[in-house]
Amino acid sequence: MTDETHPIVSLTDEGLSALLMQAIRLTALMGVLGSALLWWASGWRNAAMLFTGAAISAVSIFEWQRLIRLLNAKLDKQQTPRGAATAVTFFLLRLFIFAGVIYGSLKCFRGSVVALLCGLGLAVLATVWVSLRLLRD
Repeated sequence: MTDETHPIVSLTDEGLSALLMQAIRLTALMGVLGSALLWWASGWRNAAMLFTGAAISAVSIFEWQRLIRLLNAKLDKQQTPRGAATAVTFFLLRLFIFAGVIYGSLKCFRGSVVALLCGLGLAVLATVWVSLRLLRD
C-alpha cells in the first residue's frame, strides 16, 4: 500500500467551490446543447422543458454551493459569511419558486415531462461526472 492521500481527502473549500462551478458550467452547457438538439428533433416545446429543467439544475447547484460555504464556515468556527441569512432564506424559498416554475412550464409549454425531468437530472449527472474526474486524477 502507498501512503499517498486520495484527492478527495485533501479537497479544500476552494477545491470544492471550483468543483461545483465546473458542475454549473457543465450543466449549463449540456442544457443548451441538449435543448438545441431536442428543438431540432422534436420541437420547441420539449426543448423549452429541457432548458427549464437545466436552468433549475444550474441554479440549484449554485444555491447548494452557497449553503455549503455557510456550513463550512460554521464548522470551522470562522466568521459567518455576509448574507448567511439570505443564503438560508433563498435556499428555502428556492423550493417554492422552482415548484412554481415547474408548474408554469408544464402549463405554458405543454411539452414532455420526461424532457423536464432530464433537465432536472443534469445537475446530478454533471456533479457526478466532475467528481469522478477528480477521483480519477
